[in-house]
Amino acid sequence: MKFSVSSYSYAGLTGSGAKTEPELIPLAAEMGFDAIEFAEIHPAEGMEKAEYAAFLNAEAKKAGIGIAAYCIGADLLHDTDAEIARLKKEAEIAALLGAPVMRHDASGGYRKEDRGQRGFYNALPTLVRGYQEVTAYAKTLGVRTCIENHGFFCQDSARVEAIINGVADENFGALVDIGNFMCADEDPAVAVGNLAPYAFHVHCKDFHFKKGTEFCPPDGFFGTRGGNRLRGAIIGHGAVPVEQCLRILKNAGYDGYYTVEFEGMEDPVTGVACGLNTLKAIEKRL
Repeated sequence: MKFSVSSYSYAGLTGSGAKTEPELIPLAAEMGFDAIEFAEIHPAEGMEKAEYAAFLNAEAKKAGIGIAAYCIGADLLHDTDAEIARLKKEAEIAALLGAPVMRHDASGGYRKEDRGQRGFYNALPTLVRGYQEVTAYAKTLGVRTCIENHGFFCQDSARVEAIINGVADENFGALVDIGNFMCADEDPAVAVGNLAPYAFHVHCKDFHFKKGTEFCPPDGFFGTRGGNRLRGAIIGHGAVPVEQCLRILKNAGYDGYYTVEFEGMEDPVTGVACGLNTLKAIEKRL
């Protein structure tokens, strides 16, 4: 198994100023990761994004690790043509970064005025067209694109699968986040089983879980679509059946990176290190 870590996992360090974004690369290498994934990149003032992407690529090579993926936000339901054009530019950034995979969002969902696109299947043709155009261009750059199960509107495995099969391009697949299915109140193992055949990239994430009918502490938790509550956890410490999900992916033939995505309340370095230890322990059992 190959292990990477999302730059998002270290948000506590970059947000406090303890680490700069480029300094995350040698940190990931020191912690034993094979690669790092960038959730957006943030060039210094006066530096072009393309120049910065090439710089990060060089820094990763210097540290002896790969860049697993480039993950960015997007909204293909609104100003769709302009968003497609922007995402094509982001595919160029992914190529300069040296990332073989680019994940971009579909949409955060409808707005109050979107009377015709409030239902997922009403919006599906627009989403499919956007992904088709972006992945066709990314293919010319040697970059595969994918959709992640997050953002509520496109979080369920059936919705992600509908988009992938609508796009119907071998260059387009799924970023399977084993934890995010819980945000849509979907059983992670069942959902991973649905999407494993389409997996281009994997996020390993865990959540503490509280039923909507029980008391929930006021700090750290957020609501699911169905009114339950979740809080980010160290991988293996929460309610996600991590080992079962990874076994499903392995049995489906997935051979890409398993990426630690930590968003718990613990210190980021501790949370990330413990998560990697969990994944390595599971690896020995698969």
